[in-house]
Amino acid sequence: MARKGPRSVLIIEARFYEDIADELARGAIAELDSHQMAYERLAVPGSLEIALALSLALANGFVGRAGRHRGCIALGCVIRGETTHYDIVARESAAGLHQLAVQHAVPIGFGILTCDSREQAWERASVDGRNKGGDAARACLTLMQLEQHFSSASRR
Repeated sequence: MARKGPRSVLIIEARFYEDIADELARGAIAELDSHQMAYERLAVPGSLEIALALSLALANGFVGRAGRHRGCIALGCVIRGETTHYDIVARESAAGLHQLAVQHAVPIGFGILTCDSREQAWERASVDGRNKGGDAARACLTLMQLEQHFSSASRR
């Protein structure tokens, strides 16, 4: 169940590959739970929609320094197909999230897999494999700590 609180992150997950999304979320949530970090999950259709969902959350004060959630974890999967659609989705989802992170100084853990096959995606998503959901959560938590460090240092 989602938990919310002053130390909280928003998990935005692309549901296009539901089994992979669930495994990425499982890894991220386990990492958040191990740090007693509250979270809320939000589902979007695909990886390309994650940046827009975060942009809407930022614009409405849902995420950010004064928002309900201080950071965000972006989870999704893009698997190479026979067209260039893969390249567009992979590039633009990463660029959109990077732009939001820098523009709004919001900690984002990037957990969008870009893979050649479903098997490769599963290996990277699996908590018993490479656990990229857990990695994305750790990245977000690290950036939140860094922000806290700079915020504390600037008040001295």
